[in-house]
Amino acid sequence: MSTSQHTFVLAIDQGTTSTRAMVFDRAGRIVGADQREHRQILPRAGWVEHDPMELWRNACAVVEGALGHADVQARQIVAVGITNQRETAVVWDRATGEPVHHAIVWQDTRTQPLCDELARDAGPGRWREVTGLPLATYFAGPKVRWVLDAVPGARERAEAGELLCGTVDSWLVWNLTGGAERDGVHVTDVTNASRTLLMDLRTLDWDEAIVAEMGIPRGMLPQVRSSSEIYGTCAPGLLGGIPVAGILGDQQAAMFGQACLEPGSAKNTYGTGNFMLLNTGTEVVSSTHGLLTTVCYRLGGAPPVYALEGSIAVTGSLVQWLRDNLGIIGSTAEVESLATSVPDNGGAYFVPAFSGLFAPHWRPDARGALVGLTRYVTRAHVARAALEATAFQTREVLEAMDADSGVPLTELRVDGGMVVNETLMQFQADLLGVDVVRPVVAETTALGAAYAAGLAVGYWSGADEIRRNWGEDRRWSPRMDAGERERLYRTWAKAVRRTLDWVDADTR
Repeated sequence: MSTSQHTFVLAIDQGTTSTRAMVFDRAGRIVGADQREHRQILPRAGWVEHDPMELWRNACAVVEGALGHADVQARQIVAVGITNQRETAVVWDRATGEPVHHAIVWQDTRTQPLCDELARDAGPGRWREVTGLPLATYFAGPKVRWVLDAVPGARERAEAGELLCGTVDSWLVWNLTGGAERDGVHVTDVTNASRTLLMDLRTLDWDEAIVAEMGIPRGMLPQVRSSSEIYGTCAPGLLGGIPVAGILGDQQAAMFGQACLEPGSAKNTYGTGNFMLLNTGTEVVSSTHGLLTTVCYRLGGAPPVYALEGSIAVTGSLVQWLRDNLGIIGSTAEVESLATSVPDNGGAYFVPAFSGLFAPHWRPDARGALVGLTRYVTRAHVARAALEATAFQTREVLEAMDADSGVPLTELRVDGGMVVNETLMQFQADLLGVDVVRPVVAETTALGAAYAAGLAVGYWSGADEIRRNWGEDRRWSPRMDAGERERLYRTWAKAVRRTLDWVDADTR
């Protein structure tokens, strides 16, 4: 069927390992998509960087590719939505558009000494009440400070008003709306701003005292806006004149795409890392069990909606590590067949604390460990242990979420690249003891960004239409004996303890 008479929404999904563009119709279906991977720059242990110019070039390329695959003209696009890897920080020159350093990725741990220094006697929870976050290398603010300290002349240029900073959404929107040539719009949305360690959860603006203490000139920071409004229009070119109207951090976008719009609803995204969010409504719920309090979304001038989040650093990227670093598999798709060639993990447990442990532990001193090895263990057992690590870490987060919210989940909606792995999904249901549900459209991150943009321009009428678009594709119910479930989880907890207190002051 020709699409020439129809209109669509375009979403740009700039992720940790690749950039995608997707064209969606009114039913929330994908009519065209394109994707490009980008380099993972690893200068030394614990450091992870991306080239911002490569991210921007790839974004332009996949937009053109998605429109071509959809057989859609740019004039049929009514709005553009952006979703992005959240805590990754970019610092660039306002006049030239040139980054002053590679983007420092959310997984990067180089800012640990700075976080320790900022924590002082108050500890990592020093700003948790204001920001909802612990002082940790995960977040964007310390990364910007590191660039200002490490790049010769950067601080002086920043204080002179010559440099801008932001998370990847800010970088993309600034370039889309004209960049250096046309004075691009310098904005971010509340979800991304809530991941910087610089935003007050209640005022939804930068906390001046924390910004000053972090050592970041206030003029570098983008304006904080809602997640669904017209920020500006695309500069002349392929998308010229089309409004940029939605921004959501990737995990909040997945929440929106999953139609988790009611308090108590939750989703888990299985990507480079895993991210479980629980909608807590308009209430700021402080965690006492190692979770983050974050902004879920804000639609225009409506009250903000908040969430509790459990962030796990390494899940899908562990499978990539088996492929790229160890050569155990030739492609990520091979991990399932290799894992299912054995009936269990053979006693091996893999704790992928490559960047320390995130939620609910928040232990930067941890490092990865493969334990329980005997001569019986084969590469197939290692592959199975790697898959199971994702499910074990998810259970840790779910237990923390139950404890914080007081409302045990009855089912878990899942999305992301790993949900095609049916072995993992069944093991996840077994380990949690609740149903795991995959939606028809598994690319919920891009869909959520499209929804935010489409709502801002009236393409979709409201939340009810989004709920109607959601559909169930597959459901996994628990089959494992409760005693076996608890035995496995008890052994996993023992493995986690083996990873702690590994990093010393002189560890490299």
